[in-house]
Amino acid sequence: MPNSTPPRNEPKPLIVIVEDEAELATVIAVHLEKAGMNTQICNRAQHALKFLKKNFANLVLLDVNLPDQSGFVLIQELKAADVTVPVIFLTGNVEETSKVRGLDLGGDDYVTKPFSYNELVARIRAVLRRTESKSDQNVTKNVRVSDEPFEFCGARVTPERLEISFPDTLVQKIGRKELGILAYLNANAGHVITRKALIHSVWGIHADVKSRSLDQYIVKIRELFGSHGLSLDAFRTVHGIGYIFDPRGVSKEGR
Repeated sequence: MPNSTPPRNEPKPLIVIVEDEAELATVIAVHLEKAGMNTQICNRAQHALKFLKKNFANLVLLDVNLPDQSGFVLIQELKAADVTVPVIFLTGNVEETSKVRGLDLGGDDYVTKPFSYNELVARIRAVLRRTESKSDQNVTKNVRVSDEPFEFCGARVTPERLEISFPDTLVQKIGRKELGILAYLNANAGHVITRKALIHSVWGIHADVKSRSLDQYIVKIRELFGSHGLSLDAFRTVHGIGYIFDPRGVSKEGR
């Protein structure tokens, strides 16, 4: 039998086991921990939702049938709360329609009970590898290097090269967070954006980032455009809420 223990230097992934059968959840946890993973057991959907809103997890093993609500409803609630985490469904339902629904809702895999624990570990690792390879392209949480260039207040932003080009022909490198902020503003033009929404989009929902840190990045962006003679009048502060990027000049919000 091949060695299932990962290299010692790799951090242990946290797997949240959402399963109301206490004995089964414990057995799953034992096998995963032997395979070099950390685990957290939640026996109710709402327990899992509360935990995942406050804590980062690498993957969720989610039973479809839970006492308080279905796993399908939970995955929708996680999306609504902007909690992004890979999900493998666990179920005794072998019907194809149930499997398709779980995958359509954003599940990454589907394991039918009873299952082999070696197979379960292998499937978890496969999903984690896929997730990691996707995130390799991320510059920030909301920007990938493969994203198309976009125009912003007279400058051209190129995510692939982390560059910004100005009308005076000067091309400069741009910081990752500044790029993330500009991309989010550009994608939400005309809408009032709360500070929290901007922070969560660029840094991630679990990031501990203060408004003062965001302000410092905003100042750097304003100074960068100002140094090239470009106005950021379309990017305004909405007092007590956040910001608005209004390139068409249709909103009276902000100053």
